[in-house]
Amino acid sequence: MATERYNPRVAEPRWRKAWDEAGLFRTRNDDPGPKYYVLEMFPYPSGRIHMGHVRNYTMGDVVARYKRAMGCNVLHPMGWDAFGLPAENAARDNKVNPRDWTYANIETMKGQLKTMGLSLDWDREFATCDPSYYRHQQKMFLDFWKAGLVERKSAKVNWDPVDMTVLANEQVIDGRGWRSGAPVEQRDLTQWFFKITKMSQELLDSLDTLERWPDKVKLMQANWIGRSEGLLIRWPLATDTAPEGETELEVYTTRPDTIFGASFMAVAADHPLARKAAEGNPELAAFIDEIRHMGTSAAALETAEKKGFDTGVRVVHPFDENWTLPVYVANFVLMEYGTGAIFGCPSGDQRDLDFANRYGLPVVPVVMPEDADKASFQIIDEAYVDDGVMINSRFLDGMKAKQAFDEVAGRLEAVTIGNRPVAERKVQFRLRDWLISRQRYWGCPIPVIHCEKCGSLPVPDDQLPVELPGDVTFDRPGNPLDHHPKWKHVACPQCGGDARRDTDTMDTFVDSSWYFARFTDPWNEAAPTTLEYVDGPNGWLPVNQYIGGIEHAILHLLYSRFFARAMKATGHLDTVEEPFEGLFTQGMVVHETYRRGSGPNGSYVTPAEVKVEEIDGQRRAVLMTTGEELAIGPIEKMSKSKKNVVDPDDIIASYGADTARWFMLSDSPPDRDVIWTESGVEGAHRFVQRVWRLVSEAAPVLKDATPAAGTEADALEVSRAAHKTVKAVSEEIERLGFNKAVARIYELVNTLSPQLAKAGEPDAATKGALRQAVEMLVLMISPMMPHLAEECWAAIGGRGMAAEQGWPAYDPALVVDDQIALPVQINGKRRGDLTIARDADQVAVESAVLELDFVRKALEGRSPRKVIVVPQRIVNVVV
Repeated sequence: MATERYNPRVAEPRWRKAWDEAGLFRTRNDDPGPKYYVLEMFPYPSGRIHMGHVRNYTMGDVVARYKRAMGCNVLHPMGWDAFGLPAENAARDNKVNPRDWTYANIETMKGQLKTMGLSLDWDREFATCDPSYYRHQQKMFLDFWKAGLVERKSAKVNWDPVDMTVLANEQVIDGRGWRSGAPVEQRDLTQWFFKITKMSQELLDSLDTLERWPDKVKLMQANWIGRSEGLLIRWPLATDTAPEGETELEVYTTRPDTIFGASFMAVAADHPLARKAAEGNPELAAFIDEIRHMGTSAAALETAEKKGFDTGVRVVHPFDENWTLPVYVANFVLMEYGTGAIFGCPSGDQRDLDFANRYGLPVVPVVMPEDADKASFQIIDEAYVDDGVMINSRFLDGMKAKQAFDEVAGRLEAVTIGNRPVAERKVQFRLRDWLISRQRYWGCPIPVIHCEKCGSLPVPDDQLPVELPGDVTFDRPGNPLDHHPKWKHVACPQCGGDARRDTDTMDTFVDSSWYFARFTDPWNEAAPTTLEYVDGPNGWLPVNQYIGGIEHAILHLLYSRFFARAMKATGHLDTVEEPFEGLFTQGMVVHETYRRGSGPNGSYVTPAEVKVEEIDGQRRAVLMTTGEELAIGPIEKMSKSKKNVVDPDDIIASYGADTARWFMLSDSPPDRDVIWTESGVEGAHRFVQRVWRLVSEAAPVLKDATPAAGTEADALEVSRAAHKTVKAVSEEIERLGFNKAVARIYELVNTLSPQLAKAGEPDAATKGALRQAVEMLVLMISPMMPHLAEECWAAIGGRGMAAEQGWPAYDPALVVDDQIALPVQINGKRRGDLTIARDADQVAVESAVLELDFVRKALEGRSPRKVIVVPQRIVNVVV
């Protein structure tokens, strides 16, 4: 009788209900089992989950289910990164409250995630916009402030005068606000900062302790922190050119060895010297104003045309009082880096060279390759940036860079101006303090009250949380909290007089910088964390396995590392400093694109509207409704703009969640992009049906069998295959090699299929071996295809549910191969292999190798001069 097809639409909801009713995935903090915390970066509730979510959360779920089967007490929670500008924009555009928009999206996305069969502890769910969450965030802000880790100071920001808000550098496009299109202004505003720079060296050094982090992520963080050792040099100003009150220009450089190649100085538009020079120079003032309207992101500065304005001020070279250099205001120098001033050495820096060539400034080569000819070596269009040997540098000539650095430093440190050395060695960091102030409504309010009489004061603990008002409008530009009629007006907690709340809200990166700690005990109303559960011998931290996108490799992870240290400094953690023990960054889900027409005006079409055919080896895409031929475009990250998005709901409705999960795990290495194809999904679905057919058809024969490893013939072959697969799959899941684990399961199914398909009743030994192998198979697919595993487990009469079972154990004796393949060389060149018993002695190996066809052909009836056997390694026949 033919077995009915596996129907995921019926089976999957049934098993999810069974898991929920049994409370299988609720985690108890007092469970005595070894703790294991697996966490995926929580989602922003944008309205719908996408295939990237499916991949990310499937990977985490495999780890969680596997570790649970291994006997661990697993914490696998879920929450929502719920504050942010998209909700505010939706409120403005759709005339809805951001709170209503956000919680409606959470409800939708939670339902979608549940259809994936994720083994999540939903009892611990929270959203960062819950007052019960951000109350504790406000408390930590105040604790950090008290500990000297928070500062309020003036900072230069990108200000959109139409939207009346601060913009991140990346939101300034060609000098205009990304949404309003208005020219952006550089303004000095008083802002709140977390003093992450106090931990620069510690954050850098601790990267070496993160053994289970990708090297590329650690490198990205190290570069962002940007430690450099250099020299701070005081360049005297030529007195006849200096603005009143100005006597010197401080410059920090990591290449003081190139000081004799200097041809100009450049300062930021906001440098005090630039401002002084502009007081009597309207053209310079206008140039400075122009710079203030350009983007300040690294990308903007890198691509912008290099511009400068000669201030008329000149500096005196520290080693030659008769040598002066012009001082320019330049658009590529920022006050936030170093001292806001540089000396330009065109021959050793491409940016400086481009600038010098534009303004006709000298280019003097001062470093050349060691094998170059000094007489002919020159720099024209490309700077020489490598270490080499010094030339045209007076007393430095012939030195290497390090020796020249020390020589310049030593000489300048010995010279003083006004009782201060001309130069001093200094360590600098690229990292800047974390600006957290945002002029937005939908964020965590900063719990500070400003009083003209008493200054800035913390909101008393018993008045936390400072909640956002619900009655806000978005019909005026700027921050709704600023023009709310009542919310910001409050009595001073110290003098009782009229005061006002701080109307800025926190950067949403703050919300996601400590959520991992809150999951350990989200029911604690008195404090952000419960030390017993978060830290120490019974604590959950650090997170054993953290999974998320590479796009968060710098800021989110760096801020979380800072937060853990700040929480330790303020008593919210005890010993933990690194929040994530293991980090895995998964690749993206990508899909080819389809367009109607050609050229830039062609419109994109969604994959759901397209039929792809292959005719005579050529792929052809047509619009299903009309038959119109479409252009097949490149494979790109799924995005709404390119319409190459596949809706997870459609896939789950058509094929089931397990098919989507299996495809995500099997198609490519997890750290690389996965190409979503209809044929790939169909292949995954065929395997789901194949496993079900294999198990369900064998179930009547195996149902009453006692599982046991076989010892002879077919039974031994089955047992060896099953036990080897358990070992391999366990090892691959441990190292997150999901695609390799999937490949081993495919191999096992290929081995079992003919054995289970044999006609007639198997003998008792073979039946026992098959029963054990099928059980192992079902339990190995359980973390990956949990609904199918439950259906199969029930079919063979397994006790309880598959999700409750322990991970299958393999017999070490059954995973050791009795035979090995030894490479065989003839006169030192490999010609083939010899398969022989692992414990064969030297005489047996020699006899067997001489019987090989390619060896006999090489010998041509002669005896070998020598046969060299390296036991269990290699054989070399010398002819």
